[in-house]
Amino acid sequence: MNVPLLRKLDYWLGIPLCGVLTACRRIFGSSKEIPGGKIRSILFVKLAEQGSTVLARPAILRAIEEAGRDHVHFLVFDENRHILDAMNLVPPGNIHTVPSSGAFDTLLGCLAAVRVLQKLEFDAAVDLEFFSRGTAVLSYLSGAKRRAGYHVPELTGPYRGDLFTERLSFNPVLHTEDGFLSLVEAAISSPPYAPALDWRPPERFERGPVFSPSWEDLEWLKNVREEFHASGAPLILLNTNAGELLPLRRWPGENFVALAKNLLERYPEIKIAFTGTGGEAGLVEALAAKTGSSRCFSLAGRTSISRLLALMENSEALVTSDSGPSHFASLTGIGTVTLFGPETPLLFAARTARNRVITSGLACSPCMNAFNGRSSNCKRNICMERITVEEVFEAVCRIYEERKR
Repeated sequence: MNVPLLRKLDYWLGIPLCGVLTACRRIFGSSKEIPGGKIRSILFVKLAEQGSTVLARPAILRAIEEAGRDHVHFLVFDENRHILDAMNLVPPGNIHTVPSSGAFDTLLGCLAAVRVLQKLEFDAAVDLEFFSRGTAVLSYLSGAKRRAGYHVPELTGPYRGDLFTERLSFNPVLHTEDGFLSLVEAAISSPPYAPALDWRPPERFERGPVFSPSWEDLEWLKNVREEFHASGAPLILLNTNAGELLPLRRWPGENFVALAKNLLERYPEIKIAFTGTGGEAGLVEALAAKTGSSRCFSLAGRTSISRLLALMENSEALVTSDSGPSHFASLTGIGTVTLFGPETPLLFAARTARNRVITSGLACSPCMNAFNGRSSNCKRNICMERITVEEVFEAVCRIYEERKR
């Protein structure tokens, strides 16, 4: 995914498109009345960020409760559909994809998707992106009668036109999971005084693992463990990659090396697997090699989403920066330590007791939010550097000791 290119497209093409379509909407109007008053089909629009898609799980379940599983659809970038397949909530045939490899392919893919979506005649569309112009446009062009999303009044934030029928205000202190759920509730109830929404987030409760590995993924895991002489050994995962979308979330690589050495010394029975994307395989392999131990190895670039989830389900602990794997882990039973810096756990932390959050609490953190496009002019992520190896080590030890009991 070419993130800088997609952001440029969203700005330079998205703003004029939002303006033109807003004018069309005001001139020609549209009805949001649903025959019979009950939502029968719902489209989610969430192109990017697989980790954030996991946070949409309660929203998807609410849509299924309202419209039925066969009538819930999802529009997503092709490279991000894999987490939807693993979550197994939306039928595979209801997942519509758009390529993200280049500007021309992305634009053509959007046009093709719009033609397909319009034929499906959705009662409601829910835009799960914060302030993306592109998803606001796609939600509008889908032809859905009701369209719920975060509306930005003029001069108060990033311009994305006036394309929603159910206009909610983004709440910067409401957890993302509850925010997504509120959008679905707005699409269903069509609140008469929006952005006011007479709805309270449900009480939190501890969720158990929901992912069940396939036989093929378990066989792959068995072979990997044999390859690295880790059959039967307790496994701890270190995810050194924070994703290409927000690189400021990375914890220094040398800290992961020091953490691995400390864990190997404390627990002679464990093995440690470094994980990451294929694009970082060389860097991750170098970090694993720096530990100087044959009990450490790299799986960067060797895991699909389903294989990574199978790996998590059969491991003791995961250490990761705030990124997709932290949320993937919430679908499994693994204990997780998530390191937050430029973003806030109040909005983005995985909501499970199995996840332990560490943050440095600096005054400049968080510096990324929905209103600045989750971008920052920070050149050095001191907020991540200030998280010490010692405090992460202690958190991992607590998880491991609890699981041994």
